[in-house]
Amino acid sequence: MASVAAALVLGGTPAGAGDLILYTASNPKIEKDVMAAFMKAHPEIKVSAINDSTGPITERIIAEKANPQADVVWMINDIALEQLKEAGALEPYEPDNSPVDDAFKDADGFYMGHNATIMGMAVNTKLLKEKGLPMPTSWEDLIKPAYKGQITIAAPTKSGTGLSIFSTMVDAFGWNFIDNVHQNIFQYNSSGSAAARQTGRGETVIGLSYDTAILQQVNAGMPVEMVIGRISPNVMEGAGLIAGGPNAAEGKVFMDWLMGEPGAKVLAPHVGIGAVPGFGNVDLAGVHLWKMRRPLDANEFKRSWAAKYEK
Repeated sequence: MASVAAALVLGGTPAGAGDLILYTASNPKIEKDVMAAFMKAHPEIKVSAINDSTGPITERIIAEKANPQADVVWMINDIALEQLKEAGALEPYEPDNSPVDDAFKDADGFYMGHNATIMGMAVNTKLLKEKGLPMPTSWEDLIKPAYKGQITIAAPTKSGTGLSIFSTMVDAFGWNFIDNVHQNIFQYNSSGSAAARQTGRGETVIGLSYDTAILQQVNAGMPVEMVIGRISPNVMEGAGLIAGGPNAAEGKVFMDWLMGEPGAKVLAPHVGIGAVPGFGNVDLAGVHLWKMRRPLDANEFKRSWAAKYEK
């Protein structure tokens, strides 16, 4: 369902001079804020947006490759952006003098990240003290016998958060490491944010979740501390110029705005790490974003994980 600011033109309205057509997988609040700010900065451009989940958006762009219907895709993850790049559906474009950190730039210039969500540990410090447990400082600590029955996480078969965490662990440490973590799990759930909420309520000592979900508990005054290990599972989200789009000039104006400080400022309240240093809720300087050493086949990973642990 498309969710857009009031001034936007919805759906598949034919494009004309000064038009801009966007595809996005953004949540409604972020989309509304970004679109309102962009249209205020560029009232000469009439914007229409189509919002769907990442999978359908990606498939749609590839299906339309011979006759592109949109100009820019934004707020989709780096796996999808790479898929679009490999399919020849993106046009190389990098805004001049963009302040985006190099870690968020495609080496070939086909797309740029505007934010990253990092995964971490929500630790209930009150429960930790009551149980006499040490504070975990790294993912490697999670296999220690002291944490048996103290860890909650979303199953990777049901949540992108769980998939990111477990696939990174396998990439970094191997399946034997997951075997050991599994022995310490108190509960698998189906929501990426649920483990953070459970930690805040005191239902589990350690909840493995994502940055903004954990910080929500911290900011609400719960006895929760966020721990980010030396290896940080992460999902980058970004944007790219669709090859052959009907309004390339307007698409470049949007990319310039989104990948500059104006766009970063609008995104900052909503994201963990902003691609522009100084914007976001987590300091990039203190984080090592893990780069997968092997390509991830998400469906195959889920099948392998389910065969081992969903019995």
